[in-house]
Amino acid sequence: MKTEELIRVLAADGSRPIVPVTRTLWRALGLGVLASTALLLLLLHPRADIPRAIFTLRFDFKLIFALLVTIAAMLFLRETARPFAAERWRWPLALGPLLLLTGVVVELSTRPATAWGGLLVGHNAVHCLSLIPMLSSPLAICLLAALRRAAPMKPIVAGAVAGLVAGGVGSMLYALTCPDDSPLFVATWYSIAITIVTSGAAWAGKRLLRW
Repeated sequence: MKTEELIRVLAADGSRPIVPVTRTLWRALGLGVLASTALLLLLLHPRADIPRAIFTLRFDFKLIFALLVTIAAMLFLRETARPFAAERWRWPLALGPLLLLTGVVVELSTRPATAWGGLLVGHNAVHCLSLIPMLSSPLAICLLAALRRAAPMKPIVAGAVAGLVAGGVGSMLYALTCPDDSPLFVATWYSIAITIVTSGAAWAGKRLLRW
């Protein structure tokens, strides 16, 4: 490349408006949530008893868990998108697992041991493991695309956190269709499904987000 051409390229690049990383990520989150919701409405349908279930603690429990995972991961994602992140938002990631642990302990202490197997297996374990990753995919793609415009110092971590955000949203959407409200079921199958999404996004991050 000639010197004059290089100068023109640098000048053109410098004239572009700078979009903050946080704004880019929030836009990707909004677009991805819309796409995942559209996928839910296209392929699935919410539970018929949602107007009644919304007033039950067990149904609200899994929604709150998914919301905690999403918010905590999104806060941390802003840090991982930068080349020199302080990572001060790492601690909220523990809130979701702590809530799950509390719910499981309470359920097992109030239900007879003979009922534990049924609570664990539920009705839709296989659907959970397939549908949560499916509903998470549009958002994961949007967030990974946004991260390509950032400068993550640790591509694998950034990809994994993006997958965690997507897994949280996918879990929240799937919870609207899932008839299993047991904390033990959620702690087992929702967690495995979120781990699948997180691992897949980490793998993609390693390949797509390298400088």
